[in-house]
Amino acid sequence: MNQFIALIVLLLVPLVVHASDGIERLDLTTSWVGIVSLLLFFVAYLVVMVEEFTHLRKSKPVMLAAGIIWGLIAWYYQSHDIPHLVENALRHNLEEYAELMLFLLVAMTFVNAMEERNVFEALRSWLIHKGLGYRALFWVTGLLAFFISPVADNLTTALLMGAVVMAVGGDNKKFVLLSCINIVIAANAGGTFSPFGDITTLMVWQKNIHATNGIVDFWAFFALFIPSLVNWLVPALIMQFSVPNQKPSGGGARVAMRRGALAIVALFLFTIALAVGFHSVLQLPPVIGMLTGLSLLQFFAYYLKMRGEKTHGGDAENIGNPVPFDIFRKVSRAEWDTLFFFYGVVMCVGGLSFIGYLAVISQAIYGGWGATNANIAVGVISAIVDNIPVMFAVLAMMPDMSVGQWLLVTLTAGVGGSLLSIGSAAGVALMGQARSIYTFAGHLKWTPVIALGYAASMGVHMALNADLF
Repeated sequence: MNQFIALIVLLLVPLVVHASDGIERLDLTTSWVGIVSLLLFFVAYLVVMVEEFTHLRKSKPVMLAAGIIWGLIAWYYQSHDIPHLVENALRHNLEEYAELMLFLLVAMTFVNAMEERNVFEALRSWLIHKGLGYRALFWVTGLLAFFISPVADNLTTALLMGAVVMAVGGDNKKFVLLSCINIVIAANAGGTFSPFGDITTLMVWQKNIHATNGIVDFWAFFALFIPSLVNWLVPALIMQFSVPNQKPSGGGARVAMRRGALAIVALFLFTIALAVGFHSVLQLPPVIGMLTGLSLLQFFAYYLKMRGEKTHGGDAENIGNPVPFDIFRKVSRAEWDTLFFFYGVVMCVGGLSFIGYLAVISQAIYGGWGATNANIAVGVISAIVDNIPVMFAVLAMMPDMSVGQWLLVTLTAGVGGSLLSIGSAAGVALMGQARSIYTFAGHLKWTPVIALGYAASMGVHMALNADLF
């Protein structure tokens, strides 16, 4: 609701015209181009929100809206004989997207390669055969989700742990519900203290790399470890008393990792180190380190192929018809809908920023409410609206904040999605995986407890990291 109020305010407040490369940027916030662009973005996002019912992939509406928005802006500027200004702004947005897209593509390729080599299935099988009780599994899956999500993404982590929960307790609906809620909270919380744990955290890191006053380096994010841990532990400690104190029956054959699985895991960790090193030591974009690591994975894939290794699953067409191991099959299995959705969001929000809306929001929220209240509101908004466009809007505003405040908005945007099951990709995915058991209403009953963890994590951050504010 706060977001809608801010948008109404920005429609009524004219934006001060500012210069770029000596050319004045037009104030379009109250023009028909600005209003139509804003409506287009809202309509596109409404279509995204009902993806579960329409089965229309979320990338399509935002990509269409992005093209129309920039087309309208360019036409308006051309009609006023102002050349190149829109083109330069568009190229800047494309550059930002390209770096993030390539970074995510490499990470997704590694995750897909590990999945095909049975890394995740072996972990699931091992947990099932340990013979743990429901409460122990509640804690183990939550703990693993918290520590896996900083390396993988929260979506992959949630699906992995959800598979464990469904495999060992699918007939116990109460255990499945509580464990799914716990996994969503843990995966979202774990992703906030590492630049690799969530798209929004990665966005904050990369944005600050390019900013002239870049203030949040790679290691600064780890100051959020304890606040993130508190965000998960507070609701988990309360929910555990409602978990059935029983023991599930184990079963099924043990799953072993395929040849080269551990080597790929090691290469992934080395690639992350390369990304950090390229930025910290060589002052180069981290994506160069990621792409260098991908080349090493390609060489290793060539080695596996020469050794006669086959791809036995992961691709529907290969089931029962194994083909020579090829890393480009793993690239093709990346979440392209997510990558193109991200493109649409970046370009839509970039267009609205160019029109002038984000400057008004920044003045109204960060100027009027103060950084702390604004950053807390960002987390609440991300419980309803996907945190990617919310965080990109904040980064496009680029308010002047301390390291502590940047970390606060990283924390709130990351964990705010846990307040509702629809607030994060992890929650939406688990609702599909545990259909009719883990539901919006079931999650909503525990929202007050989750909100307690949300408040506690912010308090711990402001207390422990007071020197950063």
